[in-house]
Amino acid sequence: MTSEFAVELRDVVKKFITPEGNELNAVDHVTMQIRNGEFFSMLGSSGCGKTTSLRMIAGFEWPTEGEVYIEGKAMGHTPPFQRKVNTVFQSYALFQHMTVAQNIAFGLEMEGAKEHEIKQRVGRALEMVQLTGMERRRPKQLSGGQQQRVAVARALVKTPDVLLLDEPLGALDLKLRKEMQLELKALQQQLGITFIYVTHDQEEALTMSDRIAVMSKGRVQQLATPVEIYERPVNRFVADFIGESNFLEGKIKSISKDEAVVFVPALNAELRGMPMSQGFVNGEEVAISVRPEKIRIAENNAKGEGLFNAKVLTSVYIGSDTHVYVDMGGIRLKVMEQNRISRLDPSSFYTKDQVIALLFMPENTLVLKKD
Repeated sequence: MTSEFAVELRDVVKKFITPEGNELNAVDHVTMQIRNGEFFSMLGSSGCGKTTSLRMIAGFEWPTEGEVYIEGKAMGHTPPFQRKVNTVFQSYALFQHMTVAQNIAFGLEMEGAKEHEIKQRVGRALEMVQLTGMERRRPKQLSGGQQQRVAVARALVKTPDVLLLDEPLGALDLKLRKEMQLELKALQQQLGITFIYVTHDQEEALTMSDRIAVMSKGRVQQLATPVEIYERPVNRFVADFIGESNFLEGKIKSISKDEAVVFVPALNAELRGMPMSQGFVNGEEVAISVRPEKIRIAENNAKGEGLFNAKVLTSVYIGSDTHVYVDMGGIRLKVMEQNRISRLDPSSFYTKDQVIALLFMPENTLVLKKD
């Protein structure tokens, strides 16, 4: 019976000994369930454990504790060549002296596949990545994006159940990287196989993934859909790592399932927000997170709950948006306002020392554990 999950990590630990002789938990009791046909990303900064986790799925590293399952079978100590997975690396690792077709065929030749089968499968792989007609070129005759597609084709030609991608777009320029993100996502949807993607680029993960595991210090901080990760981060680390956030600090004055009232000393006022965790208690010190685009600049002289005066420090016009940096009770905040109206009049923009009113809506004001 086929497993519901393409890959599972169950309470996996990976320990290394540092050059100083200390023991380091590169992966620290990680549990993840990755569904069949899912585009799953592991996101985090360098040293968070994402690449080590990927290498354990590939078989290049073995877990110190716990187990790795592939299609329901325990594979944590199985050699890489016995796993139905394949890896695309950041460097592509293409053979420069070989043609595109020879690069793609290499793995099949090592397996002893017959010539007519190799030709057929290489042709199909080239078609998948839209490189038909380029089989005689060598890697140096291709663009960066084309080389990346050859690396993907070489991995796909062996029909893996799971394709592992270790920061494969890292060497590309920004414009090409964005194009390739959409291409890879479209390819994954077309093929229907499981992609497990490692990246430090938050926008890349949000763009491509069905679900994301945000990692830090060897642990999964949050595993959820891109929308949930961005709109409902579970702690300050996730709110700070994904996108931009303004943070205020205060103490819980009252708490219910759907709303927390927090007293913010710097404002000498209360803010209402949504609790992102269970277990908050009255008097607990918490962090409040508000995204810059979710703070509204209100009409002059507006009054009411959630409205606070702030002084403009500087205003930066960037075309689609205006970024307004303000001082509110000694706290520096960033507010983003979309430029919906075409205008040239300098007086229509915010100026230094101008006093404006900011509106904090409870549904956009997130109350987080202070970590």
